[in-house]
Amino acid sequence: MCQYFYHFCSFFAAVFTGIIECLATVHRKEQQGNNVQFWISSPIADALKVDQSVSHDGVCLTVTGFEQGCYTVVAINETLQRTTLGGWIDGTLVNTERCMPANGRFDGHIVQGHVDCTAVLQTIEDELGSWVLTFTYPEANGMTVEKGSICINGISLTVVHSSPGKFSVAIIPYTWEHTNLSALKAGAIVNIEFDIVGKYIQKMMLQQHPL
Repeated sequence: MCQYFYHFCSFFAAVFTGIIECLATVHRKEQQGNNVQFWISSPIADALKVDQSVSHDGVCLTVTGFEQGCYTVVAINETLQRTTLGGWIDGTLVNTERCMPANGRFDGHIVQGHVDCTAVLQTIEDELGSWVLTFTYPEANGMTVEKGSICINGISLTVVHSSPGKFSVAIIPYTWEHTNLSALKAGAIVNIEFDIVGKYIQKMMLQQHPL
């Protein structure tokens, strides 16, 4: 059953798992009308090809070419307005993940690369071996549940505490060291993709019991 589901997902759209492959770096950017083209340097650049989907801080972008030792991607105005990409500058560190092959292992959870909204980091608590990060977000944009999945800057994480418009996650040392979460400070803005199953359930509940 799962095998057919993976094939179904890969046929219609790129699917990610939220397991970050590596950190990439924004080399430069250029405004092109309402769009922005980014030049990205990455350890996996040589393995990429044009038209391939890659998650950048949780945003699915298509590789458009290769120049100056980097690969290029283009973000349209909708993406720039809805995500943190509009604030990228030269040197910005970005979490990246290639889409999952149809026969790949699902180590995280189903991530589409379609950011629902941004969230604001409120606090970072050092737990002597792990870190607890608490975020707030516009409540109307989605929901979280304790022990459910959440995607933050492309990273598949488990919700530790949940309340309307607010949640926290615990970060292990490996994730802290190999993603851009360790560079965040209170007040930082991150990309959020809520769990796809939870989004469908929330929509059905609202249709049955409109506010």
